[in-house]
Amino acid sequence: MDVKRSRSPRAPAEGEDDKKRAGWRGGGGVRPEMVLVGFLLTLPLLFLVFGGRWGSGSFPSSSPSTPTVAARNVAAGGRGATPQSKKEPEAVTPKNISAPTTSSPSPDKLLGGLLSAAFDESSCQSRYRSNLYRKPSPFPLSPYLAQKLRKYEAYHKKCGPGTKRYRRAVKQLKSGRNADHSECKYVVWFPCNGLGNRMLTIASTYLYALLTDRVLLTHVAPEQEGLFCEPFPGSSWVLPGDFPENNPHKLHIGAPESYANMLKSGAVRNDGDPSGVPASSLPPYVYLHIEQFQLKLSDNVFCDEDQAVLAKFNWMVLKSDSYFAPALFLTPMFEAELARMFPRKEAVFHHLGRYLFHPTNRVWGIISRYYEAYLARVGEKIGFQIRIFPEKPIKFENMYDQLMRCIREQRLLPELAGAGAEPPANHTAAGGKVKAVLIASLYSGYYEKIRGMYYESPTRNGEVVAVFQPSHEEQQQYTSNEHNQKALAEIYLLSYCDKIAMSAWSTFGYVAYSFAGVKPWILLRPDWDKEVSAVACVRSASVEPCLHSPPQLGCRARRDVDAAAVKPYVRHCEDVQFGLKLFDT
Repeated sequence: MDVKRSRSPRAPAEGEDDKKRAGWRGGGGVRPEMVLVGFLLTLPLLFLVFGGRWGSGSFPSSSPSTPTVAARNVAAGGRGATPQSKKEPEAVTPKNISAPTTSSPSPDKLLGGLLSAAFDESSCQSRYRSNLYRKPSPFPLSPYLAQKLRKYEAYHKKCGPGTKRYRRAVKQLKSGRNADHSECKYVVWFPCNGLGNRMLTIASTYLYALLTDRVLLTHVAPEQEGLFCEPFPGSSWVLPGDFPENNPHKLHIGAPESYANMLKSGAVRNDGDPSGVPASSLPPYVYLHIEQFQLKLSDNVFCDEDQAVLAKFNWMVLKSDSYFAPALFLTPMFEAELARMFPRKEAVFHHLGRYLFHPTNRVWGIISRYYEAYLARVGEKIGFQIRIFPEKPIKFENMYDQLMRCIREQRLLPELAGAGAEPPANHTAAGGKVKAVLIASLYSGYYEKIRGMYYESPTRNGEVVAVFQPSHEEQQQYTSNEHNQKALAEIYLLSYCDKIAMSAWSTFGYVAYSFAGVKPWILLRPDWDKEVSAVACVRSASVEPCLHSPPQLGCRARRDVDAAAVKPYVRHCEDVQFGLKLFDT
């Protein structure tokens, strides 16, 4: 929408500087040194209250060349432009000044023992710096989980790629049969769907590896290259390119190597005593297809009798699009171990995600530059994440109205004083509080309208609202590396917000609020036969992501049992009625 441009700050046109300098010399006896000093003193405040957006809706290029950083900015009463950077700066060290009204974030770079100290900080700057942009975690780390992570790191280093044990295991795989008494066992993760789904499934697979003593290896597709640092010291989690079963196209629900199909064909059995079955009699590997199929996770994975059979395979290949960690909590044989690892049930992804996922220096440079430029010196950060799904499209006007209803009902932003109202008499730019609104969306319309609101009208209490949107790509591009770099940067920027409102069903939003440890407001989908949701938003009971498609709890009984009715630590998700999420009782 158009907004008034009169009296708004702008970059001077060519030649204007010389004219102004001439005017200063000839008028009113004002010394140029005094004007320059006054301008420099007010410059940080002017920069703070103007919103920012890179280029024409995109992040700066991820290539080593000079990034284009142009601000499209607004605050209550102003609009202007930030000069383009001339040289790509180094990633900025956080200053811990993002929330001057609250206590400074904890300086504990190891997150209470979550992270290993065995890394060179310069190789992955985000590992020990990203947490300085967030408030301290509300979930204390279990000492047992920290011990478990250190034990796994040693195991991964012993059995990971490049070791004699790994080469021996691959040779055994190529032989076409499984082996008895293998020293190292593996689970190989293959990607499915977008970045949010991938991060949730990697964390779930890693949790499964911790529970079953397997080494996690990840197939890194071209669109995922250069996003994350290595999470395990002294080794790699990247599946080597010469891995013999490295064809993603073979991995589908009908694959003969899938565990469910092996049961059907009689290649394996789960109805007897698995201890009497020699591992060497089994196929060389097993495939787990843990993908939601007709809104139901594949069966024959989360039952004790099946896990006893699966434990005999040295090689496991897994593909999933779901956050299946809650399903592991429904598997009886894992319950006791999980209780020791996670006394706070809703902290599973919060801890594992912050342990595993650290943006590379290239991506961290994008994140830190944007944060320091636009978010570091504000009083409060509010994030809005809007995702429109093709299977349930919502008109822009309806989605925007729903977002505004949520903002009003939950008082997420200051009220406007109304058209033509003057700012409070006692309000000054230096003394007013500044709220930053960060919008993560593929579309620019939400940014334009909210920015226009707070540009054209003052707030009742005199607070300044600055609105930002780092990018708007218009459509999701699963196979674009540059798109995924921007998506990862926005997930992290959103995770630095103090309050978050997000679209229902969005795995992007799940990851961000779980990183933050913040319970979000969820913008509910309308019923399938409606265009508008009767309820604008609800507050999540947990910071855990939602498992959209839970498995059967009955296992051999082959009957549906509502886990939320019998397990005290799971509930149905606010946005997916048949989904499950972990929460603390």
